Amino acid sequence: MFGILGIAVIFIMVFGGYLAAGGKIGIILHSLPFELMMIGGAAIGAFLIGNDGPAIKHTIRDVGKVFKGAKWKPDDYRDLLCLLFELIRLGRQNPVAIEEHIEEPEASSIFGKYPKILADKEAIALISDTLRAASMNYDDPHQVEEVLEKRMEASQHHALHSSHALQTMADGLPALGIVAAVLGVIKTMASIDQPPEILGKMIGGALVGTFLGVFLSYGLVGPFAAKVKDVVDEDAHFYTLIREVLVANLHNHTANICIEVGRQNAPLHNRPSFNDLETALKSLRQDAA
Repeated sequence: MFGILGIAVIFIMVFGGYLAAGGKIGIILHSLPFELMMIGGAAIGAFLIGNDGPAIKHTIRDVGKVFKGAKWKPDDYRDLLCLLFELIRLGRQNPVAIEEHIEEPEASSIFGKYPKILADKEAIALISDTLRAASMNYDDPHQVEEVLEKRMEASQHHALHSSHALQTMADGLPALGIVAAVLGVIKTMASIDQPPEILGKMIGGALVGTFLGVFLSYGLVGPFAAKVKDVVDEDAHFYTLIREVLVANLHNHTANICIEVGRQNAPLHNRPSFNDLETALKSLRQDAA
């Protein structure tokens, strides 16, 4: 919603201000298709050169995050804490029984209560692998924590690739705009014998290239890259919470303390209140009774 609104504001303010100042939109519209072909085509070509197939698909998918926002909402954080509570409690009560849940999460009655989390392969793998490590009776929980930290850093680095790719494109667009403008000047110089009014239009058309490169860079592609990074960083808190809760479990804290550690580590705007979470956990205890 805000992404679409932002784009609308950019176009209205830039072109509205230009028209209000007495600018003639005809010069821009006449040159726009050719300038966009040169600048946009070169930017896309450079993007294809600098990225492989999976990275290109990843970036195209991630552009949608500009409009959708973060994947994980406040209810998802509450559900995650409830899921971890059930798994930790079962692991303490019956270490053998939990194996069927972490080995086949898709068939698990516990994971099945939370379909959105179950659909996220990274979250499920992180939970299952860590609980599996706990069942191996690691002597040093800090060792598991270090492994999780490195794993999450690698996942975060991969998730941020689309943001870096978009930012690289944004950085190159002004220079590509200059390239298009120079070509326009070359074209103008070839028609130097034309009347001033003709030359003025040709020079104006050439300058559209510079305008378009800067406009696309700082008005659209750059903000897209920044928004994708913000969304990726926001969603990373969800996986950090998993790590914090399960590491607390490795230190043999009670299930309630483990969950409270996770709740406190949730982002403020997504953090469930103590009472709301306690109500949800109380319902789980009653169902298990």
